[in-house]
Amino acid sequence: MPPPADTGAPANARGGAALVVEMVSDLACPWCWLGLRRLMAARDALAELDVEILFRPYELDPQIPAEGVDYRTYMQARTNAAGQDQAARDRFVAMRTALEDYGKAEGVAFDFAGMTRRVNTFDAHRLVRWAQGQGKGAAAKEALFHAYFAEHRDISDAGVLSQIADTVGLDGEIVAGLLAKGADVRAVRDEQALFVKMGIRGVPTYVGNRSIAVQGAESAEKLADFLRTLAARQPAPRPISQARPDA
Repeated sequence: MPPPADTGAPANARGGAALVVEMVSDLACPWCWLGLRRLMAARDALAELDVEILFRPYELDPQIPAEGVDYRTYMQARTNAAGQDQAARDRFVAMRTALEDYGKAEGVAFDFAGMTRRVNTFDAHRLVRWAQGQGKGAAAKEALFHAYFAEHRDISDAGVLSQIADTVGLDGEIVAGLLAKGADVRAVRDEQALFVKMGIRGVPTYVGNRSIAVQGAESAEKLADFLRTLAARQPAPRPISQARPDA
């Protein structure tokens, strides 16, 4: 399983142009797991549309060290819930409760109480890239989210990543070798920088045909509306009779 030479839009099985939705997300973002479930549900509900979903890397905090940091301390600092501010602590607890409730509705098994480390997600994004090149991007995203938020596994660890690779149908030994030799580090950094340059500052963000975007873990119904809007803007194919003859 070599690194994919191209992680762009795959060919449409019907021979035409698919709707290409790029989901920009981070694997340490709980809203992104909800967003993945809802996007897949929206796509499945619109069987008449040909939708290709591509996964793009985004680190909410690229300054997290390779070994990670204490989860509770980090999250309290990020949400101003540390110290004596009871109102901030209450908001922090309420946010977690709401996320767990949303998760139950989507079949997402959040377990924030058992989390101990806020991990660096860069290498996990590399795994998603390789899985996507083999048509297994969604499976890899789902497995990584579940490993982190439900099982509290360290998805920055090469051994954990190679095990997850095995579970989604990749070769874990090859993945371990690719991680060790730094394969696609530059490609993932460049891809992430591209979407930052495009103005993305929060995730999940869904970019349709590089023309319109929607941000946030919207409901499946709203994401379905997004896909319909994208389809309505898709140029109609030219009739064969109007095509220019070969020179």
